[in-house]
Amino acid sequence: MDFLFDISALASEEEDFSTSKKDVLKYLKIIGVDTRFISYTPEKIYINNLRFSRFSRKKEATFNRQYPEIEVVRNKLFQKICAKSSKHLALEIEPNSRILMPEDNFLVELLMEPYTRKYGAKLVYEGDYDLAVNPLILDDQVNNVFEGIFKGEGLNLTKREGEIYPLVSVSLDWINSFLKMDGHDLIECENKDEMAHSFSEFLDDVAPQYKDNVVSASVFVSEKLNSQ
Repeated sequence: MDFLFDISALASEEEDFSTSKKDVLKYLKIIGVDTRFISYTPEKIYINNLRFSRFSRKKEATFNRQYPEIEVVRNKLFQKICAKSSKHLALEIEPNSRILMPEDNFLVELLMEPYTRKYGAKLVYEGDYDLAVNPLILDDQVNNVFEGIFKGEGLNLTKREGEIYPLVSVSLDWINSFLKMDGHDLIECENKDEMAHSFSEFLDDVAPQYKDNVVSASVFVSEKLNSQ
């Protein structure tokens, strides 16, 4: 199949492709890449899901002959982040939704960009919208739960109507590891509660996989309480 796509790509090189987003995505489709599973930026193409994108090494070579200035990023950690994120977004986003984006959040931009093709979503920064992106990360969700428990306020799960959470199951460690590899500034947790952070650090040492379990248990308890 790659050989056939290479032949079609060679023929297409006679066309005049610009460096516009429209033409780059068009060229990717011509060589057989499913652009619903890549994230576009003017400088780099990030593969979200290697198998579903069908972005083989041969197709990458063909693409780079046409666009040598655009790097193809095959970062396995980023692909894991995308897999975590998509489990939430696939359940929340409706076709043709207008989605309000946060300002200056590179990773959220990468994660949301493919949904303009997957679901025809429109990413907006002001005005009317159907859903708003909350960039809450896993560590903050967990620390919010711990803070609420320690202060006697309840579970403090963040889940608001009309919001979507692409990073809520992604840890700070994963996020910063990817950002560092990609040459971007690192981020910090928003929750600054000292007791919650201390307890999280203790659990990191004795049960490194605890964060997902804390959130799952909190969601279960919260749903049970709300159903009574």
